[in-house]
Amino acid sequence: MRDEVSEDEQEPMPEAVSFPFDRMTVARFRETFPRARWSDQLQAWTVPGTTARRRIDRWLAAQANRTRPFEEERGRDAFEFEPILSPYLSVYDHGFRIKTPYSKTVVEELRKIPFARWNSEEKVWEVPYASYDDLQHRWETIEEAAKRCEPEERRKRAEARKGTEEEAKARRRALERRKRRLPVPSDNLPPLDRPVATASYGIVVLTEVTGELVDPEEVAEAYAKQEHVWAIWRSPTLEELVQTWPARMEAAEEERRRSWWQPTIDELRAARRRARSAERRLERINESRNFTS
Repeated sequence: MRDEVSEDEQEPMPEAVSFPFDRMTVARFRETFPRARWSDQLQAWTVPGTTARRRIDRWLAAQANRTRPFEEERGRDAFEFEPILSPYLSVYDHGFRIKTPYSKTVVEELRKIPFARWNSEEKVWEVPYASYDDLQHRWETIEEAAKRCEPEERRKRAEARKGTEEEAKARRRALERRKRRLPVPSDNLPPLDRPVATASYGIVVLTEVTGELVDPEEVAEAYAKQEHVWAIWRSPTLEELVQTWPARMEAAEEERRRSWWQPTIDELRAARRRARSAERRLERINESRNFTS
């Protein structure tokens, strides 16, 4: 376990891949990627390594060739007979390209489609003709989620919430987040200065337990009415996330009720991806400032 974690610490975040399940395909995949692991959270295989994306793409192309021309031709015919007509979908030589506003639901649905892949250069998802049935099956959910994330739709929902109890709750949650504090059970305090998972703020580092008692009415919407004290938190660094030892099992209901728990490897990997992206954005900003100065 220690070797696996150390190896993961030295490499970028694993790449995800999904494909139709059958024993022969899985056997070929495991033979090509012996270090691959199944992620229940992503419902996909994850492959570590700096060249993982290129190797996955080559393997997907080889697998697609095994099903051609029958599967590809069937997908083309199905699209011609019952096409998806949407501004979010376009056709290219090898299949379909999907470009939507960012939506967690859209990403989760597309990840479940066999052989779907993210084209980072074009900023689009690509789905081969052979996976058209799966795409069509999930398209209603994808399109509805994309529409909800359009700027105009977001603005309309914000306008509709004005003056409502929903808006008041959202304001209270936002205000509470800016305070960067977390109610923790006074009889079950979390460890300080190391990443822990929370229901409200994801993975954070708690830096101090103030000892100040929490007014149950003040946080009744989010926490059980039992004796809590305030703890101050900050966001973890990428290095801290990489060095954190993951839990062997997901947190039990009792652990989640206490408001903090030891994160699993899937939770840590998701947090590492976000932290890595944040660090890259900061690097680009600093480089831009240095260049202009």
